[in-house]
Amino acid sequence: MTRIAVIGGGRIGEALVAGLLEAGRATKDLVVAEQMPARAKELAQEFGVRVTTVADAAEGADVIVVAVKPGDVDAVMSALSEVELDAEREQLLVSLVAGIPTSRYEPKLPAGFPVIRVMPNTPMLVGEGMSVLAPGRYVKDAHLDLVRDVLQSVGKVVTVAENQMDAVTAVSGSGPAYFFLVVEAMVDAAVGLGLARKTATEIVVQTMIGSAAMLDRSNEDAHELRAAVTSPAGTTSAALRVLEQNGLRSAFIEALHAAKDRSAQQGVTNE
Repeated sequence: MTRIAVIGGGRIGEALVAGLLEAGRATKDLVVAEQMPARAKELAQEFGVRVTTVADAAEGADVIVVAVKPGDVDAVMSALSEVELDAEREQLLVSLVAGIPTSRYEPKLPAGFPVIRVMPNTPMLVGEGMSVLAPGRYVKDAHLDLVRDVLQSVGKVVTVAENQMDAVTAVSGSGPAYFFLVVEAMVDAAVGLGLARKTATEIVVQTMIGSAAMLDRSNEDAHELRAAVTSPAGTTSAALRVLEQNGLRSAFIEALHAAKDRSAQQGVTNE
């Protein structure tokens, strides 16, 4: 089995570990590097995996997953410099770090060492993640196949050119937060209409689940499905008119552009 070292025990690292275990990956095939003692203990107790240092975790790993904050990448690469890495042994590094290009990693690794950049999102925690891959210069088809196989166990996977990754970060990487904000707003509005918060939450969440399932399983796109729900001069039409008048569509356009710009900035300011 593929031995996977997850460097970083934060939200994304935890989501990946939890998702892989839920998908049937054995604990012996996973190791986590986490420098905060309290967090390391928490992860070991919750998931039953070995939690250790960066160098120890990477030693002998087939896939080294870097899942830290952008500002911590240099410290991770410094620790990896102490490890005897070998590109010819088909080891590879997978970066889940927002905004950091593969070119940041490649010069600090052995010549020809393959690096794959991934934009994940937290729904991988429940096996419904969206992971977008971008291969570095030395990546072979076999490397992509391996990473796809790992990440498909926690959701869907697509591949794009690396120059599209900042846009991907804005859409799917940050996307769950937009979704949760909409849910928050709908629940608050429902409470304002007189529903109990627990009832409102159940109604809104199931409405979102059902709507997403329709999008996933239907041959119709979002525009067509929305139109099918919207009767002329009906309740849905009245609500959508208010949302459009208040700039919902333009707000999302501006928000995603802001997220894309911030992702690009992270890749520059952390050089």
